[in-house]
Amino acid sequence: MRVRTCLFTTLLLSLPACGPRVANEPPMAGVMGRWTGVCDADNGGITLAPGFCASVFADSLGRARHVAVAPNGDVYIAIANQQGRQGGIVALRDTGDGGRADVTARFGDNGGTGIAVHRGSLYFATDAAVLRYPLTAGALQPSGAPDTIVTGLPSDRSHRAKEIAFGADGALYVNIGSPTNSCQVADRQSGSPGQDPCPDLETRAGIWRFDAARKGQTQANGTRFATGLRNIVALAFDPSGQTLYGAQHGRDQLHQNWAGSYTAEQSAEQPSEEFFRITQGGDFGWPYCYHDNSLGMKVLAPEYGGDGRTQGRCADKGAPLMAFPGHWAPNALLFYAGSAFPAHYRGGAFIAFHGSWNRAPLPQAGYKVVFIPFTSGNPTGTYEVFADGFKGADSIAAPTEARYRPMGLAQAPDGSLYITDTEKGRVWRVITRP
Repeated sequence: MRVRTCLFTTLLLSLPACGPRVANEPPMAGVMGRWTGVCDADNGGITLAPGFCASVFADSLGRARHVAVAPNGDVYIAIANQQGRQGGIVALRDTGDGGRADVTARFGDNGGTGIAVHRGSLYFATDAAVLRYPLTAGALQPSGAPDTIVTGLPSDRSHRAKEIAFGADGALYVNIGSPTNSCQVADRQSGSPGQDPCPDLETRAGIWRFDAARKGQTQANGTRFATGLRNIVALAFDPSGQTLYGAQHGRDQLHQNWAGSYTAEQSAEQPSEEFFRITQGGDFGWPYCYHDNSLGMKVLAPEYGGDGRTQGRCADKGAPLMAFPGHWAPNALLFYAGSAFPAHYRGGAFIAFHGSWNRAPLPQAGYKVVFIPFTSGNPTGTYEVFADGFKGADSIAAPTEARYRPMGLAQAPDGSLYITDTEKGRVWRVITRP
């Protein structure tokens, strides 16, 4: 296999000749997304399912979060703020069809997570707003300053990151995570009871729908689409655009806050990370309930009188399509709509797990990308590990010890798959092995 070194030249330029491709138009030579299949010998430091390989598309970008790809193959990556370095957006282009970004541009003066190309514009979600940048054919960077579509979204305390998705209806869907672990009177404090009713549910812990074309909206202009969702950073529509799905970050600290009822080992394994079909008006139970993977059902949280076995008011809350081990941290969801991967993958879902911080005394876990086969809108069987090896060492005590942490997922026009990493700012491009 031929191996190329990474050509990553920082240029604040764009190439007009590489314009967006009209839908259904044959691909043009020189347009990004026509990579002929050069992979790194070590897949850029990760392991992949049989039949796939990867190259490092870009590296050292900062805290890379979610990723979006334009119809011409230009790649846009949300960069989070970090101490001493402001975030924003990185735009990448491969002009040589070598599987490496050789043109890059940075813009934006605030970091964020959610990013998407929708109807010719680039939407970007900071912690408190959703912005819309105009895109022009042939230009890598936006053609003007962004419009503010939604502003003033809650961003205090925990779970500030906003993820966005667009359905076939053209509306904008935004995750607004809970500000607390379990709506206790004193957040994350031992024995503190839960507030009942939980006031956070009025403005957080759910999915809100907005008009994607209207400028200057606030949360009051949107409608709450679903509630009882602690934090859905992994949010996406299926390929039809008709059905919304999401994977939830489950609650923490069962043992730390309720040591008399849960062992440290139980707290490491529970609750499940839940994969949902999210329906309008759905209530998925947070903070009153959590899903116990060993029991296969939702049970009442200890803050609300639960004992780890009683369902109570949780019996009628939205159940997951699939449950994953505790604290894996699902941070991106992508339904594969391409044809480059084998038929097994078409219409199925990829989930990127960012990795745990609170599974002690058990090893920290997650740090992988999994695939869920789908048939007729439902998962078929169990999940499969698609990409692994991000963590590096077999056992780590904290996420800061991980070599990489998978974060974002996006499909390119040619059907290849992008994966981003928050630790080193690395971006992989995965293809079927030549």
